Amino acid sequence: MSTIAIDELFDPPRRRFFGSAAMTLAAAQLGMIGAANTLSSNVRAASVPPVRAGTNTSFGPLKQIDAGLLNIGYAEAGPADGRPVILLHGWPYDIYSFVDVAPLLASAGYRVIVPYIRGYGTTRFLSSKTMRNAQQSAVGLDFIALMDALKIQKAIIAGFDWGARTADVMAVLWPERCKAIVSVSGYLISSPAGNQTPLPPQGAAAFWYQYYFATEVGKAGYAKYLAEFNKLIWHQASPKWNFDDATYNRTAASFNNPDHVDIVMHDYRWRLGLAAGEAKYDDLEKRLASLPVVTVPAITMEGDSNGAAHPPSTAYRNKFSGRYDYRLITGGVGHNIPQEAPQAFAQAIVDVDAFS
Repeated sequence: MSTIAIDELFDPPRRRFFGSAAMTLAAAQLGMIGAANTLSSNVRAASVPPVRAGTNTSFGPLKQIDAGLLNIGYAEAGPADGRPVILLHGWPYDIYSFVDVAPLLASAGYRVIVPYIRGYGTTRFLSSKTMRNAQQSAVGLDFIALMDALKIQKAIIAGFDWGARTADVMAVLWPERCKAIVSVSGYLISSPAGNQTPLPPQGAAAFWYQYYFATEVGKAGYAKYLAEFNKLIWHQASPKWNFDDATYNRTAASFNNPDHVDIVMHDYRWRLGLAAGEAKYDDLEKRLASLPVVTVPAITMEGDSNGAAHPPSTAYRNKFSGRYDYRLITGGVGHNIPQEAPQAFAQAIVDVDAFS
């Protein structure tokens, strides 16, 4: 395991690798229990240059492409013939979580693709008849379709929150398309059946928004107070991140997508078994419900001040059977590691590339 202090990223010779992750009650109560395997790869690739979070505030012109059920909006950086990396955001975030990561990777020779997931930004469903479905397998398929559309056979997949879950999903269902993954908070695949165990009060409190979304008044409240609601989540998930209004507002614009509320509601209701999925994904979801092992090379990460519920690193270590490393990013880093600690996130991608 590696511990990386953000204040040391600007003095690389002093970088230290030690420490352990704290247990998180809510995740432990979700049954994320497994023996820790302390063996990890010590392979180190070229160092990514330091960058202050918030150095960049924009991408180049966004692109659009039809892919599967969607017309996906995405940013692209780096050489067209570079090694492909796909960066996936979660809720309630967007592509700007990677606004400092993308140029670091592009300068290292990677072709960087940063898509809006379904329900965000300029991504749109091609048909009004398509169910606004946020099942984990459906979202994973979106990015297999994107790779097909972009003629990318294999890529490094890296993400956090929903994006980390999607990286895990893609790695277990389509390992032949994933060169390696970087997953913040580790192994996040789950199933509605697996989420039926009641949590004690302290654990349940961490998921308050999911229970709120289970009600129609919750859906209405989210739609009415969209900007305020998601800013509250940012503060709770990253309590030591002093983001400014301009940073938040750049991302908040992506929530104005016409399908955003429906996608968010379906995601959290489906997780709890309160909303049905689609039969065409049943076989994929059955495979995911068995919690298969990730066999491709992987680096998992955690911020030392992540205010969102997350499993302890020891709980999911046995879910990664390939070359592996775990990194604890210290210095008050919360849930949104790519935006709060872009150099550490970019370095993990360069390093995991060297694993394979």
